[in-house]
Amino acid sequence: MSESPSLFPLAEPAPLRLPWEIHPSLKEERLKVCARLLAAARADAVRLAQPRLGDDGWSVGCRAYAFGRKRLREAADKGSHPWLSIRDSSNRFIFRIGEVDVRFFRGSAEEPSRRVLRRYGEEARQMALALSVDITAGLVFRFALEVDEAGGTERVVFLALHGEDGHAECLWPIPLDSAPVKRDRPIGQLTLLGDESLA
Repeated sequence: MSESPSLFPLAEPAPLRLPWEIHPSLKEERLKVCARLLAAARADAVRLAQPRLGDDGWSVGCRAYAFGRKRLREAADKGSHPWLSIRDSSNRFIFRIGEVDVRFFRGSAEEPSRRVLRRYGEEARQMALALSVDITAGLVFRFALEVDEAGGTERVVFLALHGEDGHAECLWPIPLDSAPVKRDRPIGQLTLLGDESLA
């Protein structure tokens, strides 16, 4: 006996959208600038690590997070990127790309934790206004920094996720055009990546 086709065929999953299809503030070049700042901050934290003094993945991660916040704050303060501003400079750190509130984390883009999905009050209110939708849509915007075994940035992914279940509307790996590090000091002395090499 042959099976008859289902009256209710399973729907194909909706294709992922590009960031600028979700909101016009999320332009490709803007996302690249932020990704380069965050990747450079992590690179500096890895270079400064001193395992013989006790640095480990946790301390490097804390330093990378602090360095990332500082890079974004300085870029916003300089005014060279008028679309970049800081919403919350505390340890919750929320920055804005145009009208969109964004946060960043270290970890897998495909498996964000509950902590990553959490929306804070101001972030949730702003999303409702920016997207002109009901707050129950629950989108959160994140940069995921995926790291290699040495702690360096392997890739940066921009995410638009539903905060309730983590379902991705957007999962876009950002092309990182690496710029050469300019050395203005002897090789034996540490040189940090400057923002000017990333713009």
